[in-house]
Amino acid sequence: MDEAIAAADTAWVLAAFAAVSLMVPGLAMFYGGMVSAKNTLNMAMMTFGAFAVVGILWVLFGYSAVLGDSLGGAGILGDPLEALGLQSLLAEPAAPGLPPALVAAFQLLFAGITVALISGAVADRMKFGAWMVFAGIWAVLVYFPVAHWVFAFDSEDGSVVGGWIANDLMAVDFAGGTAVHVNAGVAALALVLVLGKRRVFPAAPRPHSLPLTMLGAGMLFFGWFGFNGGSALAAGNSASVVVLNTVAAACAGICAWLVVEKLREGRATSLGASSGLIAALVGITPACGAVSPMGALLVGAVSGAACCLAVSIKYHLGYDDSLDVVGIHMVGGILGTIMVGLIADPDAPNAVAGLFYGGGLDLLWRQTVAVLVVVVYCFAVTWLLAKALDKTMGLRVHEDSEDEGLDVSVHGESAYVLEHAPMGSAPVKEADAVAAAEAMTGKAAGEAAPTPTST
Repeated sequence: MDEAIAAADTAWVLAAFAAVSLMVPGLAMFYGGMVSAKNTLNMAMMTFGAFAVVGILWVLFGYSAVLGDSLGGAGILGDPLEALGLQSLLAEPAAPGLPPALVAAFQLLFAGITVALISGAVADRMKFGAWMVFAGIWAVLVYFPVAHWVFAFDSEDGSVVGGWIANDLMAVDFAGGTAVHVNAGVAALALVLVLGKRRVFPAAPRPHSLPLTMLGAGMLFFGWFGFNGGSALAAGNSASVVVLNTVAAACAGICAWLVVEKLREGRATSLGASSGLIAALVGITPACGAVSPMGALLVGAVSGAACCLAVSIKYHLGYDDSLDVVGIHMVGGILGTIMVGLIADPDAPNAVAGLFYGGGLDLLWRQTVAVLVVVVYCFAVTWLLAKALDKTMGLRVHEDSEDEGLDVSVHGESAYVLEHAPMGSAPVKEADAVAAAEAMTGKAAGEAAPTPTST
């Protein structure tokens, strides 16, 4: 490879890394705005906490387990000892190309964000310590193997054997529809079935800050261009087509969700627009390198409309997926992956043909098998892990903590304080904040209002 081209590719993936890194605070704000004010910080902590735990494991052995040479050539798991601690990635590459250290850093973000996505399903009721333990063990038992199946490709000279989905099954998953979104969505379903419903279910707390949620969705949208476009691992036509397809799908997803919402509820909401955006981005993730721009519009529209309908399934089936991780990430990820088998355009970067482009059923069955295997493996292992943790350390906070809110009861902090407490006093509780708000409302109306006390 020419050194100038290698430098351009490296610069592009570095830029993509920076964009994807913003998805961590973006997810924290997206989820944080959708819960009540008393659980906002807990949602942010679950995002950052999971990311930190997985990042440590990635440096220790996760990179090797995902992108290393398959143990026994079976395509099931990379050798976790191959690049233990990543010390071997410090040396300058012998030939021009992407530095392995950059690939390791880029894929670290994928691992951390995948685990953090699950947290939205268990909002308002899971122990923070149990969540951190779950995040680490789940990454080792579920994400690392599945990511190896999907992201690890055989080397050109045959010296390194990759994952079975990428190389033997040859299913198409450009940026992680199965390894990231189906994986996270299925894990969310298994975990909430063990964890149980919130005390108020099927009622749900109103989102306390929709502007915060929309800001988080916007940051995720920005990061998704690095997530999908950076997965091309080169600054060229493939990355360009991918970002075009990504933005096209996003536009269609917003509109489709709002249309369905308007028909069903009689109104189009900001939460719906944010959710439609994310649903479409989930759907286009596996397909962004395989479809045309018109195909991307179709993927986005189908994902937005279908996920809008899917989020209500939890009320019929009785599982409490707090922030609709199942309805958006599992459903959107499955749809996007399967649709590759239908509308893959041979002129797109992946150069494969789906059913509607003369490819027959060949690609469709491969996509379907990839989805089914990931669903079954992820659900079984996640359910067993959740059961084991529930029996040993317990997954659920005490009902008093759930009522009080996890920000104060778990973290000893409040996201919003309307009056400053004196130096040395305890944080203002939510009840005092409500009293302060009522007091200010009363004063604005010319009424005498009591002054709340700080406890």
